[in-house]
Amino acid sequence: MKLPAATVKDLHVTFGGTVRAVDGVTFTVEDGEIFGVIGESGSGKSTLGRCLVCLINPSDGEVRHRDVDPFALSRRQLNRHRRRCQMVSQDPNAALDPRMTILQSLCEPLNIAGIGSREKRREKAYEMLDRVSLAAEFANRYPHELSGGQKQRVNIARALMLDPELIVCDEVVAALDVSIQADMLNLFSRLKDELKLTYVFISHDLRVVSHISDRVAVMYFGTIVELGPAREVMDRPLHPYTEALGSAEPKLAADAAERRGRIILQGEIPNSAKPPTGCRFHTRCPRAEARCSGEVPATRELMPGRYVACHFAEEMLARHSDTTTIRPGDNGARAATAQPVELRHDGRA
Repeated sequence: MKLPAATVKDLHVTFGGTVRAVDGVTFTVEDGEIFGVIGESGSGKSTLGRCLVCLINPSDGEVRHRDVDPFALSRRQLNRHRRRCQMVSQDPNAALDPRMTILQSLCEPLNIAGIGSREKRREKAYEMLDRVSLAAEFANRYPHELSGGQKQRVNIARALMLDPELIVCDEVVAALDVSIQADMLNLFSRLKDELKLTYVFISHDLRVVSHISDRVAVMYFGTIVELGPAREVMDRPLHPYTEALGSAEPKLAADAAERRGRIILQGEIPNSAKPPTGCRFHTRCPRAEARCSGEVPATRELMPGRYVACHFAEEMLARHSDTTTIRPGDNGARAATAQPVELRHDGRA
C-alpha cells in the first residue's frame, strides 16, 4: 500500500513573528486523490499550497511527501525533490515570461534541471502541448498571442514537464470565463487519469471544488474548520462557516423563501496579527454563544471521514438527519473519472 502523497501535521506558518497565516493544520492527501481546499481570501489556503510545494518554509509542524521530509533535505537534494511537486497559479499572464516563446517556456524547467538533450526537451514540449489540447503551432507564439484559457493550458503543460506526482492548483480557473472553466476542469480530470496525478485544488468557489474534488477541507483564518467528502460537506455542512459559504453561491431563486436562505455574516473580520480567543469564527458566527469566545472547539469525527471543529456540530448533524439520510462511508464525491463537468452560464454547476 502506497503512503499518502502528502501528509501535513500541525502545520504553522507565521510571517513577521505575529501574523499566523496557517495555524495548526493537519490532513493527508491520498495517492491519486483530488483534495480540495476552500475558504475566503485571507484564510491561509494559498500559503498552505506554497508550503506544500516547498516555496515557503513552515514555522512549525511537518510536511511530508510520502516518506520524505523536504525541509530536512540539503539545498541540492531539495532542488531535485521539487520536481515531484509542482504548482499552477491563478494568473496565467503573470506566470509566463512575455519575452519567451511558448516552446522556450516549456523547455525552461528541463533546461534548469539539466534533463535530456535539446532535441529531447523540444520533443517533450510538443508532447505536453498535445496533452493539454494545444496545436503544435502554438509553440512559436508569444504569450500575448494567446487567450487566457490557452495561457493557462500552457502553464499546466509546463507543470507537467518534470513528471510530477503532486500538483497544487491555486485558483487556476478563477480568472477564466465559466465556459472555459468547464473545459479546464475536464482537462484536469483527464490528465489525472492519464498521468496518475494527485491534486491539491485550492479555490474560493464551492461549485468548482465540490465537482472536481474527492474530499475538501474548509479553511477559516488559518485553521481547518471542516473536512470530509466533498459532496457531503457541500450538501450537508456541519459548521456554520461552511453553511454560510454554501448559501453565498449564486442561485436563480424565484422563490422568496430560497432567497431568504442566504446567510449574511455580521461582525468584523478579525485581525491576522491578533486572532480571536476561543473559536476563530465566533466574531461573525450567527450561532455564537458565550462559550465560543472562551473555549476552542475540539476537532472531532462525527461520521466516518467527517471532521468538524464547532461546538454546535452535533446539533447541525441532527438537523440534517431529520431531513435526509446520511450514508456513513459514502464519500459523496463526484468522481473525477465520471461524466465531464458541466458548468452552466447562469454560474451554477
